[in-house]
Amino acid sequence: MDFNFNGQEYAYGSRRRVIYGKRGMVCTSQPLSAQAGLQILQQGGNAIDAAIATAICQTILEPTNTGLGSDCFALVWVKDKLYGLNGSGYAPTGLTAEVVRKQGYTEKMPFFGWSAVTVPGAPSAWAELHKRFGRLPFAKLFEPAIYYAENGYPVSPIVARFWQAGVDKLLPHKDNPAIAPWFDAFAPAGRAPKCGETVRLPLHANTLRELAASYCESFYRGTLAEKLLDFSNSTGGYLTKEDLADYRAEWVEPIHINYRGYDVWEIPPNGHGITALMALNILKGFDFPTKDCGETYHKQIEAMKLAFADGMKYIADPRYMQTKVEELLSDEYTAERRALIGEQALEPVPGKPYCGGTVYLCTADGEGNMVSFIQSNYKDFGSGVTLPGYGLNLNCRANGFSLDPASDDYLLPRKKPYHTIIPGFLTKDGQAVGPFGVMGAYMQPQGHVQVVMNTVDFLLNPQSALDAPRWQWIEGKKIYLEDRVPESIIADLRRRGHEVTVMSDYTSFGRGEIIWRDDSGVLAGATEPRADGTVAVW
Repeated sequence: MDFNFNGQEYAYGSRRRVIYGKRGMVCTSQPLSAQAGLQILQQGGNAIDAAIATAICQTILEPTNTGLGSDCFALVWVKDKLYGLNGSGYAPTGLTAEVVRKQGYTEKMPFFGWSAVTVPGAPSAWAELHKRFGRLPFAKLFEPAIYYAENGYPVSPIVARFWQAGVDKLLPHKDNPAIAPWFDAFAPAGRAPKCGETVRLPLHANTLRELAASYCESFYRGTLAEKLLDFSNSTGGYLTKEDLADYRAEWVEPIHINYRGYDVWEIPPNGHGITALMALNILKGFDFPTKDCGETYHKQIEAMKLAFADGMKYIADPRYMQTKVEELLSDEYTAERRALIGEQALEPVPGKPYCGGTVYLCTADGEGNMVSFIQSNYKDFGSGVTLPGYGLNLNCRANGFSLDPASDDYLLPRKKPYHTIIPGFLTKDGQAVGPFGVMGAYMQPQGHVQVVMNTVDFLLNPQSALDAPRWQWIEGKKIYLEDRVPESIIADLRRRGHEVTVMSDYTSFGRGEIIWRDDSGVLAGATEPRADGTVAVW
């Protein structure tokens, strides 16, 4: 594919420009992490090595959104084929709906404590990716993260802000013996670090060395597993030895739709990437001659509502889904949903989307390999549960389960929850265009839809595709708009019945990265102005 965008035109007053290169590229939300991935490429690694090293580095450099107890997903392009990896974990054997209800939770799963924890998948996924596609020694991929954990790094602005938010949210739980060690690991001075302040995470360095030396086996079937089990048993957790020992990240077949000649790829459920595909399927039945008008925004939002209404009802661990992916993406069903969109705002009946803490990154090398990778604690620092002496904080992914017995997503032991993190990938005529992603829990499929349409329908260059003002559907007829959206569009949407809130804080509208590749091998990369990120290029 030749680039069909204008690299000289930036319609949205961007502070950034498209970055070009050919031998390798790493895009992520933290500049030092991007540089770490680039170093791996320059030392002879491929795009997969770079992605793993960057993801590991992010647990140190952006711990507000990802950690050693995170989950992750990846889409990997190697030798003209796209592979999918599901690195999400399942509920521990001892975690049941009955147990959670006895704690006073009757409608929604908790965010904090052991009841929010699923078996972490990220370390297993790093190992599985490397075993299949890696080139450099596995331990070498840990070196940048270990360096920053031991020697320290200055905290970047957005990370400092999220760190303070994490401290504020965990303070009420400080007396919980499972959460108290979090403060020793991440706030030893009793506060969050300030922007530009040097932070060291020495506990993490020792844990990273253990993971590197054991090919991450220690986490599931070794010393770290034993420590986790002891801690779980002594603080009211639900993990069993078998829960950890039986876990392995799972290779899956990516799902896709064709959108105006481009194939848009996502990981299948239990992730909600299918929500983006359902919305794009609806939208490809409309014409969009102009981007910045009320009609375009209205149809995008309405399609997203319908997709979420279905997604939040049907998406679950695929072993428990009563509805097939093929049915949700069928032309017949899509036409039924599209016919519901009129001139006025609809009010479907889904849950309540909200934003969370995630890191997205993408990599490419000079050989044509490309990776779309996303990793997350879920909400901020996750559950707060932290293994003392190791800096290993655990996710809060069990919050994604339902406590409604009629739901496909009902909490059961060894079941995977509805998952919000989704890497995206674009191909055309069987060839890679490249990886893309937008972080932020329930904003993610909404960001995917907007980025794809900005690229395909409106021919924006990758930086402008990320810079463009965003909308976010919240619930019912309630939507958020960034305050850069023109007043004429805001007024038009209100006339159509949308309940509009204009936001000056952009951090809830997602944070993304893109790498596109043309037929000659030139890479064009962009990073999100709503985060601290950068493009590291060779």
